[in-house]
Amino acid sequence: MWTHPRHQELWEHVLPTLSHDDLAHDWLHVKRVTQWCIRIAKSINVSTDLAGAAGILHDLINIPKESDLRSLGSTLSAQAGVQYLEMVHYSKPEIEAITTAIATCSWSRGLSPTNQIGVVLQDADRLDAIGGIGIMRNIACAQAMRGRKHTGTLYHPDRPIPWNTPDEELNDKDHALDHFFCKLLKLKDSMHTELAKVEAQRRHDWMLKFLTEIERELM
Repeated sequence: MWTHPRHQELWEHVLPTLSHDDLAHDWLHVKRVTQWCIRIAKSINVSTDLAGAAGILHDLINIPKESDLRSLGSTLSAQAGVQYLEMVHYSKPEIEAITTAIATCSWSRGLSPTNQIGVVLQDADRLDAIGGIGIMRNIACAQAMRGRKHTGTLYHPDRPIPWNTPDEELNDKDHALDHFFCKLLKLKDSMHTELAKVEAQRRHDWMLKFLTEIERELM
């Protein structure tokens, strides 16, 4: 499944530790992000070995969306990843590059990448948040929060598609469609690499069509 021998070893160590009760952050999400890391890394001549490792480890610690500690997930994942990287014999400089990338990848922390591996990982992770896959993950996340006794609905009954709603009135923890306007529709403008920008635009356009269709259905 993996193009680098160390990726296979790393995956065997990491897979049992990944979340299996949250479809938005399960092993398939990690696999998709890793595959995009490799594609994007190739496109800008960055090490696919290091970029792929960052993808495999980027969601080791999955903190629930509704938690006040959500922004710590990437930092904790970076810290937790060190032991696995050492197990499969990444060098200290390689480990530093990979964990630095992981620590800066999340949207909730609002940080810019400080190395090229971070550029690749941030683009790959954000691509998986948008388009058809992103829509499924958004709904899965909303359902997971309901399963944890957080009250929420698919959309606000008085403004299902909040096209012109001020940011301060949006609440994506309570209304899943608000998440498009809090985050998902903003992601295409945060991409760094040309490959990711092209793919993000395509996925962005598809999300707008989806929202338009939902609006029609709720008229």
